[in-house]
Amino acid sequence: MPQENQNNEYVDHIPVLLKQTLKYLDPKEGDSYLDLTAGYAGHASKILEQTKNPEGATLVDRDPNAVKKLRQRFESEDIEIIQKDFLSASEQLAAEGKKFNLILADLGISSPHINEASRGFSIKADGPLDMRMDTTQELNAEKVVNTYSEEELVKIIKTYGEEPKARQIARIIIDNRPIKTTNELATLVATAWPGHSKVHPATRTFQAIRVAVNDELGLLTKSLPIWLDTLLAPGGRIAIISFHSLEDRIVKQAYAERGGDGYDATLTLLTKHPVVGEENELVSNPRARSAKLRVAAKQK
Repeated sequence: MPQENQNNEYVDHIPVLLKQTLKYLDPKEGDSYLDLTAGYAGHASKILEQTKNPEGATLVDRDPNAVKKLRQRFESEDIEIIQKDFLSASEQLAAEGKKFNLILADLGISSPHINEASRGFSIKADGPLDMRMDTTQELNAEKVVNTYSEEELVKIIKTYGEEPKARQIARIIIDNRPIKTTNELATLVATAWPGHSKVHPATRTFQAIRVAVNDELGLLTKSLPIWLDTLLAPGGRIAIISFHSLEDRIVKQAYAERGGDGYDATLTLLTKHPVVGEENELVSNPRARSAKLRVAAKQK
């Protein structure tokens, strides 16, 4: 859970790849800034310190808990805070004709999601099968696990989890319904992978179900053209942090389609290869181990 100090002020969790993000986004005083996954403002607070332009900032998150914290934290600032998924928010901002000098999207789940067992994201902490980033939406992990057909489960686990034993795991799930908790699901999936492993054998399956519940890849695929073609101002910079190969592939392709040396190129790629965490960050912040940062600038 996010921790509060004795003054009831939110205490930062360590944002992933913060130093690298600041280096490549290179915020300048007066820059407008869009954070599409603001969370608990780990990146946003540091960027806003440099832009000194709260009136030009828009912070987006689909999680009601995160939005509540953002509103508390920036109560005295004239910052626009939107509680929507980033596709809906992007469509709204585009319709309003907004442009931003800096855009950041830190994809995936945050530490508070994992640390709060009742959210149902964690393999290690027993909780309900939930996994919703937006706790107001109807679809949750319990519905996926207990009502989807075997073929639907195979497709989800294979496509979104890149799990080689997807069919075997789907059959195990079908044979043991109803499944109510994260611990039950993790224990069942582990039977498909006997023996010991550094990574819990249910990790890929949990990722797959989470991606399906939150439509993470669908939202990213539909949002990228809006970010790159509409919301990013000429000369502006966009940074996207991804946490698994499926996300990174989508981002890389979107950048590549608009980058290069062609006459019709609209982006300059500032990171030829994805930027990853330094060794000291990987030790202090385990979430950084799978993080990849790609940054591009829109040509003027």
